[in-house]
Amino acid sequence: MPILSKNFFAFFGLEPKLRLDMESLQKRFYELSRNWHPDRFTRKSAEEQSEALEATAILNDGYRTLRDPVKRAEYLLTEEGFPIGEQRSKDVPPELLEEVFELNMMLEELKSGDEDARAPLQAAKAHFASLKLSVDEELERLFAKYDVAEARSETAKQALQEIRGVLNRRRYLENLMRDVEHALDASKA
Repeated sequence: MPILSKNFFAFFGLEPKLRLDMESLQKRFYELSRNWHPDRFTRKSAEEQSEALEATAILNDGYRTLRDPVKRAEYLLTEEGFPIGEQRSKDVPPELLEEVFELNMMLEELKSGDEDARAPLQAAKAHFASLKLSVDEELERLFAKYDVAEARSETAKQALQEIRGVLNRRRYLENLMRDVEHALDASKA
């Protein structure tokens, strides 16, 4: 039995890149699923059965991670020593911080029963969604920058640093959108 790699890219036989061909990834997933399916190991030793279960777990976790661009980027960042940490205020544009202050005031107004805050909150949510689309476009550009760079080069490291900052901004926007959605839903009840 081969030694299982816990690195998702290696397990799937892929280069560690941020842009992947989804059709090829899915095809590889099905191939590996057939090879490692626990039913194929029912008459094998306990060790081989255990290894098949471990391989299936790695396969499923890897597929869920690699098929999602954001999860894939976060995974690669962690693998390359650039973990996504706590939200850092330096990753949030200053102009957005002013909007967040106003947003928090509107959220408080809505919580206290002021329905006039509903429309501006809905507009803020749409604005944050638009900003998130821009962030996703920026991520795509940075993914391309990383993928063409030589592995572990200064260019690759710089791209990973930039990606980490953009992912933090993206997470911040998602949290804002979630908070607004939650407040809007709660005020309906």
